[in-house]
Amino acid sequence: MVAALTLVTLGALWVGARIDAASALEGGGREGLSWVVVRGGDTLWEIADSVTEGGDPAAVIRRIMDLNGLSDSVIRPGTRLYLPEGSAP
Repeated sequence: MVAALTLVTLGALWVGARIDAASALEGGGREGLSWVVVRGGDTLWEIADSVTEGGDPAAVIRRIMDLNGLSDSVIRPGTRLYLPEGSAP
């Protein structure tokens, strides 16, 4: 009984966190930002590298993932990815 209650509670917390993240993204925080549409074969590394002026694009990848609510680096063709402020495709 305790295990079931724990699982239900953890599930509710997980769902709540996902809803909160989605709501934050819908709140207009991306207005005015540049964006790209993912094409077949694109990777986050290539996209971040194309908008990073020198240096390691890893930090830009993390910002793109956060900005677009991505939980992993898998991106699908046709997806619109918003880019961090100051980035241009």
